[in-house]
Amino acid sequence: IVTGTVQRLAGDTMFINLGKTEGILSVNEQVPGEQYKINDRLKVFIMDVKKTTKGPQVFLSRSHPGLVKRLFELEIPEINEGIILVYSVAREAGTRTKIAVYSENPNVDAVGSCIGERGSRINRIIDELNGEKIDIVPYDNDEARFIENALSPAKNLHIFVTDEKKKEALVVVDQDNLSLAIGKKGLNVRLAARLTHFKLDVKTYEEAKELGISIVD
Repeated sequence: IVTGTVQRLAGDTMFINLGKTEGILSVNEQVPGEQYKINDRLKVFIMDVKKTTKGPQVFLSRSHPGLVKRLFELEIPEINEGIILVYSVAREAGTRTKIAVYSENPNVDAVGSCIGERGSRINRIIDELNGEKIDIVPYDNDEARFIENALSPAKNLHIFVTDEKKKEALVVVDQDNLSLAIGKKGLNVRLAARLTHFKLDVKTYEEAKELGISIVD
């Protein structure tokens, strides 16, 4: 992650002054809704560097999940020091990110440390991402519990890992939590699936019953 200045615009492509070199921020790597002008400063993620006859070409991104990971490393000393570890990041740039964190030290509150006192740490990251929502999810070795955490804010979930090898799981949810689990336009379940690396099939109690699965609370 580096800080650069918008130097020039060519159509939808932005050229960012990084000091000793210039980086390319293509339209595909920009965040929908973000607007920048010449001389604006912004943090960017270096995706790739290619050698050309004119020297190195630096390809940048504002939408890459790696940008969020690096921002967490910058803002949260415990991540930088390896006390808190980032398991995975799932992002739909400009809308929402889910990041799974944990610590091997049982006395460390990984989620609380990332949020900071009164949200001080997480708010700095949200500001840098222009208000993008961030869910900090506690990673868990127990796959079913991790999936349940990832589907927050939905509650009262019943998780069945149906295929360990293919990484498939069934999520049974009551009617009250169905829309929360799936999210607007499927965003919540989509991000949870990417975060956990599981294919998630969300069913209501009634649908599960039709499949022969009865849930006892």
